[in-house]
Amino acid sequence: MTDFIAALAAPNQPEATFRTLEGLVDETIGVKLFTLMQIDRARGVAWRNYSNMPGAYPTSGEKPMQDNVWSEQVEGRHETFVANTIDDIAAVFPDHELIQSLGCESCINIPIVVGGQVIGTLNCLHVAGHYTPERVAASETLKQPGAIAFLLAAMTETTS
Repeated sequence: MTDFIAALAAPNQPEATFRTLEGLVDETIGVKLFTLMQIDRARGVAWRNYSNMPGAYPTSGEKPMQDNVWSEQVEGRHETFVANTIDDIAAVFPDHELIQSLGCESCINIPIVVGGQVIGTLNCLHVAGHYTPERVAASETLKQPGAIAFLLAAMTETTS
């Protein structure tokens, strides 16, 4: 099993913790494409601070926060978003063609909530139909390590 606690103590933060979190996510629910999006409410954007496919989804990527079905579910109600077909993904993500070209046709976006607000999301993508009810239930265990990783990243930003 991935040793998340050891990763926290490693140098090269937050990258070491993000990579270990990716391994934990893969062990727990499976993932092909994994990104972390951090929310910057002051600027009204969400920005990618980790990607296991930086060629397709670079860490420099950001997008304006939007008011839609996804944001109401994830940011408003703090509920995990699941789409298990490319059509379901296309209904909310304009980059669905890129997602499909990477061999992904299902996704789960896990909100990380601290102090009553979503501070970021764990974005996991895989083949069609991958995120079964059992995997969605198992994804709940990823919220605590996800919160620690996001808080570590914020701490690292302020001390750099």
